[in-house]
Amino acid sequence: MSGALDRFTEAARALGLQPEVRRFPEGTKTAVDAANAIGCDVGQIVKSLVFMADERPVLALVSGAERVDTARLGVAVGAAITRRATGDEARGATGFAIGGVPPFGHAAELTVLVDPGLLGHEVVWAAAGLPDAVFPISPDDLVRVSGGRVAALAEATAA
Repeated sequence: MSGALDRFTEAARALGLQPEVRRFPEGTKTAVDAANAIGCDVGQIVKSLVFMADERPVLALVSGAERVDTARLGVAVGAAITRRATGDEARGATGFAIGGVPPFGHAAELTVLVDPGLLGHEVVWAAAGLPDAVFPISPDDLVRVSGGRVAALAEATAA
């Protein structure tokens, strides 16, 4: 599995990043697991979720405290049908297993959307290619290096 971490590191360097990757043997597969391991707020965790939008893969980067509204995602990319990608679809589109999908360095060029819920933090933590590896990044750099477009994806909350 170190191949995934190597691919992540190479992609980061190509983007001018020197990420401080932290490994957690207990795993950081869920946002809550990652926040507990790191010692940060769950809202600072970047969930990298792959969806199929009219059968095209789309990467949604959303706060660990939020859930993606597939209707909003569909509107953002102009798709009639959106659904969560299967594990095989996610791996095929990104080159990484679910739980370790980084915001860049994917197997194919993807549409990347970044929910504004991530932008209010000084630092967020994203997957670094493996389910037990994360790295810190500023939200501005996250948008820049992912090639993402900011779009409201989170489910609306009742006021």
